[in-house]
Amino acid sequence: MLVRKAKLKDVPQIYELINQYAKDGILLPRSLNSLYESIREFWVCEEEGEIIGCASLHIVWEDLAEIKSLAVKKDYRGRGIGTLLVEACLREAKELGVKRVFVLTYAQEFFSKFSFEEVEKSKLPHKVLGECIHCVKFPSCDEVAMWVDLQEVRLKEYGEV
Repeated sequence: MLVRKAKLKDVPQIYELINQYAKDGILLPRSLNSLYESIREFWVCEEEGEIIGCASLHIVWEDLAEIKSLAVKKDYRGRGIGTLLVEACLREAKELGVKRVFVLTYAQEFFSKFSFEEVEKSKLPHKVLGECIHCVKFPSCDEVAMWVDLQEVRLKEYGEV
């Protein structure tokens, strides 16, 4: 397995992966256009040329970023791929100087392993006003907001990718 930054050639596989979870209501759907526009935000996990996981680190403001579109192929779940992808996003966020990373998720237990804590969505005004207001789930979003302060968490706790 290899965790690396995504390339343009990965977009069709990322699209299929994310939208499989979107059909189940677990992730928001992403269009091919939005994936091509944001490809530099994505990390992928690849095995023998196949994309088996993805996640993106989206910068929201000067000190705030979001991990979005975290997905692992169903046959590969439980093998640490999601962990590797979150670690890559957190490491990149810290390198960029981001102070806090948040997620909107149904997987609170998974993200709490990385010191993410639940927070009211009202603490994320840039996200709510910038993106959430255009979402099909707005204003009835049932995802849980969580964040981690990267200044309080030592990077080495996340291991090496």
